[in-house]
Amino acid sequence: MSPVRRWSEGMSSDNVKGLVLAISSSLFIGASFIVKKKGLKKAGASGVRAGVGGYSYLLEPLWWVGMITMVVGEIANFAAYAFAPAILVTPLGALSIIISAVLAHIILRERLHTFGILGCALCVVGSTTIVLHAPPERQIESVAEVWALATEPGFLFYTALVLTIVFVLIFHFVPQYGQTHIMVYIGVCSLVGSISVMSVKALGIALKLTFSGMNQLVYPQTWAFTLVVVSCVITQMNYLNKALDTFNTAVVSPIYYVMFTSLTILASVIMFKDWDRQTPTQIITEMCGFVTILSGTFLLHKTKDMVDGPSLSTSMSMRSLKHEEEELLIEGIPLKRQDSLRIP
Repeated sequence: MSPVRRWSEGMSSDNVKGLVLAISSSLFIGASFIVKKKGLKKAGASGVRAGVGGYSYLLEPLWWVGMITMVVGEIANFAAYAFAPAILVTPLGALSIIISAVLAHIILRERLHTFGILGCALCVVGSTTIVLHAPPERQIESVAEVWALATEPGFLFYTALVLTIVFVLIFHFVPQYGQTHIMVYIGVCSLVGSISVMSVKALGIALKLTFSGMNQLVYPQTWAFTLVVVSCVITQMNYLNKALDTFNTAVVSPIYYVMFTSLTILASVIMFKDWDRQTPTQIITEMCGFVTILSGTFLLHKTKDMVDGPSLSTSMSMRSLKHEEEELLIEGIPLKRQDSLRIP
């Protein structure tokens, strides 16, 4: 049996729709990181930076262009979750890292090393592996079924644990370590994000059923999931803005992806029991695909400051120093070196 035939038989029509929407989402979201970064830097030059609690970026048109681009991507992502399982949709976010890295190389002058290109290729290979072995979408007839899954003991315990950690991070670690440890801001975004994705999927299913003739808007569970989505997205955007304004985009994107995707897959496995519909071989293959993606993001992260050739390296070092001096004059405060940001 040919690979094409196996692929066509293995992918349901809903999974194909989810795949197309997820890829479109990655294109928009990857571009939005760069546009928003430019907007944050421009706003920080004339006001209080987001990284230290400022909101001057809300008056910057460029930031809003990035936000609109991200909203379009998130809408496509939202729709993707209505058709395909989270274990298929979420890892495809690696494609947004590739877009972000390439645009950062072109627009922000954050060099993309040869090994960074290899990292992009690994992300594509890993994503393809997951797509080919993704489980079929669980058949759900009403939002009440999703609510029943969300209120099972296993997922309730996961939610309680996530909320506890988030509150500790926000009220204890953010004031002390938010500006020096990248994992604090991204930890909040990722933990809250895993809950928001489950609610987004529930809301997406409710809307899909409503459009098909089975009105789910009359159920209070639909509005409960809507409230959770709004609360989580606002929290995510706030701390993601802080992370982008404080740290290098090439660092924020891959670390956020790894944490967010890992926690989302865990939440989906607990709530929707994705692995119950798969064989051990399929599960292992999916995990191998995910590890391949992680390897790609690791390469992108480790080689973000590397360039090809000694002469080019010297040139880029001088350009980097000049860029830092300009930011010192513009913002009045020093940007932190990446080596000092790593958690011991």
